[in-house]
Amino acid sequence: MTQKNWVARFLSARFDMETVNGFLRKQIGKRLPPHTGWLHVFGSLSLILYLSQTLTGIMLLIYYRPTPEEAHKSIQYITAEVNYGWLYRQIHAWGASLMILAVVLHMMRTYFFGAYKNPRELTWVSGVLIFFVTITFGFTGYLLPWNQVAFWATTVGTESANKIPVVGEWLRYFIRGGDVVTGETLSRFFVVHVIILPWVLTGLLTIHLFLMRAANLSTLEPVGEEKHLDPKHGIPFFPVHVCKESIVIVLLLAVLVTLSVVSPWEIGEPADPLATPEHIKPEWYFLPSYQLLKYFEGPYGAFFGIIACSVPFLLLLLWPFLDRGKHRHPRKRPLAVGVGLVGLIAALVLGILGHISETEQTFFGRRYHIDHYGRPHRIDDDAPHDDSTHEN
Repeated sequence: MTQKNWVARFLSARFDMETVNGFLRKQIGKRLPPHTGWLHVFGSLSLILYLSQTLTGIMLLIYYRPTPEEAHKSIQYITAEVNYGWLYRQIHAWGASLMILAVVLHMMRTYFFGAYKNPRELTWVSGVLIFFVTITFGFTGYLLPWNQVAFWATTVGTESANKIPVVGEWLRYFIRGGDVVTGETLSRFFVVHVIILPWVLTGLLTIHLFLMRAANLSTLEPVGEEKHLDPKHGIPFFPVHVCKESIVIVLLLAVLVTLSVVSPWEIGEPADPLATPEHIKPEWYFLPSYQLLKYFEGPYGAFFGIIACSVPFLLLLLWPFLDRGKHRHPRKRPLAVGVGLVGLIAALVLGILGHISETEQTFFGRRYHIDHYGRPHRIDDDAPHDDSTHEN
């Protein structure tokens, strides 16, 4: 008796294998809409990156010590002493950014193709919640190396919570575990990052995948007019779409390893609460909100700034229930597509301004100082530059 037959008999004696096999055949042989192409691979890339983050995170946890005295030293030990520790630390660091990017691209494709409409509203809502959890992963994980940049970026980031009316001061204290960022903050971020968020994200991913497979991919036909896919015209999930996803996944892994070798994340100096570095900025995915908050000043500026930063995320969550039109094709949804493009361009502009603010840049052969608000000021090459002249 072959091993395969033995396994089959063992399982058949305990489970209804015909039902299991029927379900698997249906899912593998499912047909996808004719317009399914390379833009539909970002969801699978997000899942692969989550699995990569989980695996490399477990490997880091073997050696990481979440205390102010040992956190930075343990990162140094992983990088310098552990076999291939430098590699899976870099893959984990780069994987965080690439996962957020993959989720954003997946949401963009879903939005512009109108795939959030009935009956897929809950699929979209679960996807937006996955996005929220993913950027929270990035925020909590950023502090764990306990270096200068991470320490002060977290200080600036958590200070923003104080701008929320009524509960702001309590929320900031709760997040930090005190009035300032300390070892208590590191402990809280560690627990959230390695225990709470993985369970939350795993549950959301399970719900999202179930909803997606139950409703199948959306066609470009109007709501209520979707037709059953003809097996002769639909694209086979296996092997056609699976091959596309496999190619992109291999390229993704190559990019991850290349970035890890060519552009490694620095360990940095250990956190020092008494030495404040200049021009501390958050990671790229927080730069648009970071820059937007700068434009709200005055007694009520912080309050309106928090509202301005929160509205886009609230619109994302509720958009399927606000856009009640029946059309899905981008050409027949000019308002929704326009809103999406304006939001995308605004995020890019704010992100770029946040990145170059408080730096010196060269444009068309001339040197400029970019101030706090992203405004350029030409530098006189014959006179010494004084940052204080550009603060107002």
